Amino acid sequence: MSERVSLNDIESKMREVGGSAQSTVGATVSAPPVVAGGAVAGALVLAAIYLLGRRRGRKEAPVLEIRRI
Repeated sequence: MSERVSLNDIESKMREVGGSAQSTVGATVSAPPVVAGGAVAGALVLAAIYLLGRRRGRKEAPVLEIRRI
């Protein structure tokens, strides 16, 4: 059959798995500030485009005068 699993075998396997998990967590933690910065920059660009388009629309809009007869 198979050999018995010792405490040292379990401990070494847990350290191996834990080490790879720590490296994955380290890479994931550094990503949110970059994503948040990109989202803020995107929102600012959209706001600027909206405001510039609104200004242009007001400048080029015809003036309609309605008089009561």
